[in-house]
Amino acid sequence: MTDWVVRPDGGRPEGRGCAHLPQADAAPAPLSEACQECTARGGGGGGLRLCLACGHVGCSDSSPGAHATAHFEATGHPLVRSADPGEAWAWCYVDEVFLQPHGGTPT
Repeated sequence: MTDWVVRPDGGRPEGRGCAHLPQADAAPAPLSEACQECTARGGGGGGLRLCLACGHVGCSDSSPGAHATAHFEATGHPLVRSADPGEAWAWCYVDEVFLQPHGGTPT
């Protein structure tokens, strides 16, 4: 379990907070090791994001499918974290802020 906090500037100059921070400590098991939608179509999406509500794994907005955002739009699940090795950050779609591990720095 990771203790998350809003990144100091929240990813936004006005330093917004995050109403979903208590949900960020959830650590569901990933439902797959790759973007589920891309895999179903025979491709592979990059920049993997793990939904902290249900464990869905989708590709980032930098990938052609943007399946992590599509999952948020379909389900309303607000939080994802990077599922890429060496990265320790999360994003709240609703509050539009980055989160980082408590006491850590984003990577």
